[in-house]
Amino acid sequence: MIRNPIPWPNGAKCAVAITFDMDADSLIHIAKPEDAHERLYPISMGRYGPMVALPRILDTYRRLGLRQSFFIPGWCLETYPDVAEAVLKDGHEIGHHGYLHEDPVKTRGAQREWFERTLDVHLRICGQKPQGYRAPVYNITQEVVDLMIEHGMRYDSSMMADDIPYQLQTANGALYEMPVHWGTDDWPPFAHYDEIGYMMPVAGPSHGLSGFWEEFEAQYDAGGFFMLIIHPFLTGRLARWKQVEAWITRTRDTRDVWFATLSEIADHMDTLQRDGIWHPSVETLPYYQGPVLGQKE
Repeated sequence: MIRNPIPWPNGAKCAVAITFDMDADSLIHIAKPEDAHERLYPISMGRYGPMVALPRILDTYRRLGLRQSFFIPGWCLETYPDVAEAVLKDGHEIGHHGYLHEDPVKTRGAQREWFERTLDVHLRICGQKPQGYRAPVYNITQEVVDLMIEHGMRYDSSMMADDIPYQLQTANGALYEMPVHWGTDDWPPFAHYDEIGYMMPVAGPSHGLSGFWEEFEAQYDAGGFFMLIIHPFLTGRLARWKQVEAWITRTRDTRDVWFATLSEIADHMDTLQRDGIWHPSVETLPYYQGPVLGQKE
């Protein structure tokens, strides 16, 4: 059971979004800025995403007739503009994902410069402002939420307070939240990246992906929302993506699901509210005004 279930279009039982964080080699450059340019192995590992995995992923979606959401750092849009062009040409959306995958917590107090620099890149490379944002490392802060609202963005996809999309309400305005979770992120089973502080035991494709399909079954049974968070240089590799493609094909053909971009889900939520059919659960921000330790009772 889930609280406040969303009625999906055409009576679909579950909304499905297979989203992508196409970080490319930004990760090594933000982690090791002094000598990243000399670290050829991690650069090459990151480049696999835009150069090899993205064409493979886009081919799958063209054949299956699906559109989905991609989150790409501004530096990656500048460095791999042909990828951005191909993603947009096929009708997918590109969301804000920082400039160089900078951690908003580590850049707290100076996030405006990073955030607006990335917006300028979107306008220049994509020809439009992004509608949504996903924080690098999911480390969203109130500062970034306020910037999203100030710039008229519609949704965030960094928080984890519900099973299904909900609303973030602040003194300055509101956003939809498309909730993520580490249980549907490919980083834990597949990331092995000592240079940026991750040494995961790399799972085999079937084992690493099996937990995601269990998460889908639970959401499907509950009439909910299933979102994968995929890094192309991880799950876009041949054996893993082969299994993801098979799952998407099987699910599309045998289950009553709605594959949608996150912007399309936001559109649907707008329509439901406008027509008085459904209203989202609300999380009011900020959660706290300061550190909870030391506050007066």
